[in-house]
Amino acid sequence: MKCALVFLLALGASSTDVTPVQKVITLLNGMLEKGKQEKHSEQVQFASYKQFCDDTSVEKTRSIKKAAQAIDMLTADISKYTADSMQLGKEVSGLDKDASVWEGDQKAATAVRQIEKTDYDATHKDYSESVDALQRAILVLKKQSSDRKQKSFAQVAALKKFNLIPAAAKRTIDAFLSEEVTTEEEVQGAPEANAYEFQSHGVIDMLEKLMDKFVDERTTLEKEEQNGRHAFSMLMQDLKAQISQANSDRSQKAQAKSKALQSKADAKGDLQDSSTTKAEDSKFLADLTSECRTKAGDFTSRQELRSQEIIAIEKAIEILGSGSVAGNANKHLPALMQKKTAFPQLRAASISLAQEKASFYLSEQGKHLKSRVLSSVAMHVQEDPFGKVKKMIKDLIVRLMESANEEAEHKGWCDTELSTNQQTRKEKTEATEMLHAEIDELKASIAELSEDITDLTQSVADLDAAMAKATEIRQSEKASNTETVGDSQDAQTAVAQALVVLKEFYAKSAEATALVQTETIQKPSIFDSPYTGMGAESGGVVGMLEVIESDFARLEAETAAAEATAQKTYDSFMTEAKVDKASKSTAGEHKQSKMQNQEQSLTSKASDLDGTQKELDAALSYYDKLKPSCVDSGSSFEDRVSRRKEEIQSLQEALRILNGEETA
Repeated sequence: MKCALVFLLALGASSTDVTPVQKVITLLNGMLEKGKQEKHSEQVQFASYKQFCDDTSVEKTRSIKKAAQAIDMLTADISKYTADSMQLGKEVSGLDKDASVWEGDQKAATAVRQIEKTDYDATHKDYSESVDALQRAILVLKKQSSDRKQKSFAQVAALKKFNLIPAAAKRTIDAFLSEEVTTEEEVQGAPEANAYEFQSHGVIDMLEKLMDKFVDERTTLEKEEQNGRHAFSMLMQDLKAQISQANSDRSQKAQAKSKALQSKADAKGDLQDSSTTKAEDSKFLADLTSECRTKAGDFTSRQELRSQEIIAIEKAIEILGSGSVAGNANKHLPALMQKKTAFPQLRAASISLAQEKASFYLSEQGKHLKSRVLSSVAMHVQEDPFGKVKKMIKDLIVRLMESANEEAEHKGWCDTELSTNQQTRKEKTEATEMLHAEIDELKASIAELSEDITDLTQSVADLDAAMAKATEIRQSEKASNTETVGDSQDAQTAVAQALVVLKEFYAKSAEATALVQTETIQKPSIFDSPYTGMGAESGGVVGMLEVIESDFARLEAETAAAEATAQKTYDSFMTEAKVDKASKSTAGEHKQSKMQNQEQSLTSKASDLDGTQKELDAALSYYDKLKPSCVDSGSSFEDRVSRRKEEIQSLQEALRILNGEETA
């Protein structure tokens, strides 16, 4: 089809006195120049692609090695954290057991002290009451010794009820009390008075000795009680100190265990991330190596085919320019009048359509990837000249690759600095991390919901724009296809007329040209390759024109089929877009309601966090300096690498669209 379009362009641009052979020679010269340019462009393109393969392979190999080292370190860290947490758990259990034993000792000692105190109070009371009773009895007896008329044995008799009074003393008291003086004469008798006085003094001495003994024993009891209280106090202080120290040690070790378990969990998460990254990088490297090897083989084959094609075209030009062909044509053929067709406009339309498709594709990719680069290029593809657009895209691909290398180096520096700063900040954030975690989780959820709502809103707007754009493209494409079918039919008629003229000429001059054609014209090889060449494989002018005629017939059929397929694709797209739009609108309403609830919860949580953030200012100062270039760059390094890769792939796909190549 490309051959046919170029051929008709040559026909439309020629003067009325140029023979068909000269027109074919002009066509072949144009094809030769185009083939050389495309061969050179392909070499430049492959050199850029090969550089990309080499650079990316080195980068991925380094990333895989770094991930393997990180996996080894994290595995060792996990083993250490596991052993530490187990040891700390045993120590916590031991401290709990010790504290439990000491608390039991406290309860036992307290119970013993209470029993001792109860016994002391009862015994001390007995001693005090006995001493008081003895004092009263001694006073009574002394008084009775001086005045028998006021004799009263009540106080002495009361001593018998005290448990502390010895049995021998009680018997003496009983003997003393058993003597009765019944008459006044007996009281006044001197012998009886002397006997009574003698016996009374003996009882008094006994009672005084007994009282002294009780006082001494009571004093001893009080000293023992004081010593017991002091010993109990010292024991309780010692037990409390031991329990307090055990609880303090337990708290520290429990915190250390929790930190070890948290560090273990963090290390496991990092290990999973590193393993996933390594696996992804390994797969990417294997796929890239295979793809680059395949592309290198394809490039070699294509270059060989292009070289052979250029040689074949040069040979065809030499044959057609010889006197046996061009001379006889000038001699025998009148100037062939060809009516100008609309195919120059068709070719321009095809270029414009290719630019339009490339612009639409880049615009959609720019929205999907949120890439201002692709959106900007999409505008230039529509506005700038065709050649300038292709050069701009190629230059942009090279700049994106250079930017990727620079950002990778900057990422390494950022990782080192951020890792060092993170350790410092971690020591200062333990006191507030619980509330911060809850607030950050809510903020992240709200941000995600907000982003989702924005994305859904944008997606709905994009769907509306896409449906409108699809309708516009469909209408334009339909009009173009209708025009292409009409032009193809007109072109087939014109080529058929040219074939009639050439066949009549060769029939008349068969004897003069048959030997020359047999000796000089050779059929070129047909390459069995996805690359089909520019149509210079025909065995002669007539064969080439017949190929041109078949190209236009195929153009008509393919355009009609493409029109049917495009209409079906358009109808399917519109149906799916309407369903998708309704789904996204509903999802956006649900997310909006959920975000409002979480904003209220965030306000409540934020009110509980006050005054603790100032302690972090010193550690965060350097972190704030790192954020503009290492953290707050708008997206993660992996996202930027992935998006840049997709931008490069999108630009390469746009080049293929502009070149009219088949796309996946």
